[in-house]
Amino acid sequence: MKKTIRSAISLLLTAATVFTLGACTKNGNSSGTTVTIGSKDSTENLLVAEVYALALKDNGFHVNRKFKINSTLIHSALTSGQIDLYPEYTSTGLLAVLKLPLITDPQNVYNTVKVDYLKQFNLVWLNYSPANDSQCLVITQAASAKYNIRTISDLQKGASQIRFASQDPFDQRSDGMPALTVAYGPFHFKSEQTYDNGLKYQILANDKADVTVAYATEGQLSDTSKFLVLEDDKHVWPPYNLAPVVRKQVLDKNAKIATVLNKVSALINTKTMTQLNAKVDVNKQNYEDVAKTFYDSIKSKVHA
Repeated sequence: MKKTIRSAISLLLTAATVFTLGACTKNGNSSGTTVTIGSKDSTENLLVAEVYALALKDNGFHVNRKFKINSTLIHSALTSGQIDLYPEYTSTGLLAVLKLPLITDPQNVYNTVKVDYLKQFNLVWLNYSPANDSQCLVITQAASAKYNIRTISDLQKGASQIRFASQDPFDQRSDGMPALTVAYGPFHFKSEQTYDNGLKYQILANDKADVTVAYATEGQLSDTSKFLVLEDDKHVWPPYNLAPVVRKQVLDKNAKIATVLNKVSALINTKTMTQLNAKVDVNKQNYEDVAKTFYDSIKSKVHA
């Protein structure tokens, strides 16, 4: 009889434990849950993915990192379940993955990828961050002050005084100079030479050109005493806002992932992202160290 009673109690306790664990998982308790985070092989993607990893680990998740995945392969790594989430750009999702027409309104881009990714791939876009790595034109502060140029409209009007450092793809690509010409009119630069992308900031710093093509979160642009990003006042270029893309099966079992990563995204704007990139690409710091220092600065705001 005693054995029967003890067995019954043991079964009841086991059932209660299983029920409790099941309830915790369903309600997003992270204890014991492993999340595999991926990243592309760029400085920015590595930094953001590492911040995601630190935030989730700090909130009770076990984290497995699969970083430096080729950008052409990372979407399939996610859909095949090799990774559970990674940081993506809204217009990359729109144009490169979904193959849809260009949209320039950030919220419309986000709404489109959010709906279509869920429908086509069973993937969820969490909230996008203010950080926008859009294509841009950069002018030296000296030329901006001298010729009163702060927008691309200003540049078009004053182009005859400006030396333009171009790049081969930009002159021919449909979203490069052809798109600017349609929106702003022709740019009759004082001079125009084509340089390798890796030399562009050296060219500006050495006063061999006044304006060049860039991306808005490049680390060199953190030096605002030297460079100014021209406002795209006619909104030619699409937004490239960062956001976590997560497999829905993982999110359904661990709702806390969304809570944590949405808090992280809200704290990463373009200026912050540019400064983080600069620490790695300009100051040659290790991206893990940079990510850790940044996460420590926002840690109190990220606990779910």
